[in-house]
Amino acid sequence: MPMSADDIATLIRQAIPDAQVEITDLAGDGDHYAARVVAPSFAGMSRVAQTRAVYAALGGRMGGELHALQLTTAVS
Repeated sequence: MPMSADDIATLIRQAIPDAQVEITDLAGDGDHYAARVVAPSFAGMSRVAQTRAVYAALGGRMGGELHALQLTTAVS
């Protein structure tokens, strides 16, 4: 069963409370999303570390409930 954009945003915000999260459904199918995650707590982290933090927030759902996620991260 696909994940909703709200579910994705909630998981990210629970793990990264200071994050501003924008989710876009790229294909209208609930399986292909783009996410922009901006958080002050990303300061000092490499882009790879930021990406890992977001994927960790999703708790292993990538490739299962969540088929594809185009991810952009930034420090606010």
